[in-house]
Amino acid sequence: MKKIIIIILSLTIVILSVFYVKYLDYKNLKSEVEKYNLQYDMYLHKDIDGRELTSIINKAVDNNEKNSIGKDEQGLYIENDTTSVKIDIKMTDIDFTYNMETIYNGKMENFISLYNSIYFRCEEVKYNSLGKIKYIRFIQTTN
Repeated sequence: MKKIIIIILSLTIVILSVFYVKYLDYKNLKSEVEKYNLQYDMYLHKDIDGRELTSIINKAVDNNEKNSIGKDEQGLYIENDTTSVKIDIKMTDIDFTYNMETIYNGKMENFISLYNSIYFRCEEVKYNSLGKIKYIRFIQTTN
């Protein structure tokens, strides 16, 4: 009888330990996702100038490079559902949408000189299956 009680207690402790470890993993993942999203979420529905937009583009490109996101034949990052970030910039003065790669590869200095004092609003953010930001859309404002 003692043996059965010890076995049941041991199994209970093992099962509880497994659940606790899974819970800790979940909390760590959630914390990492929140920390990651914070660097982009803070811009949602806010106006920023062209210089700050270039900083965000640099951050997204750096993220994609660090996570070894591949590029297609046009030089655009290939989206995945875990680690990639894509940014589109809608220019209302010329009614055209640029992707971040075009601006990044087309000399950021030119963009800064042309759009330094122009404001952009983050209008859309999409999340991947892990809850991380995967897409951000900025629109040029009329300020």
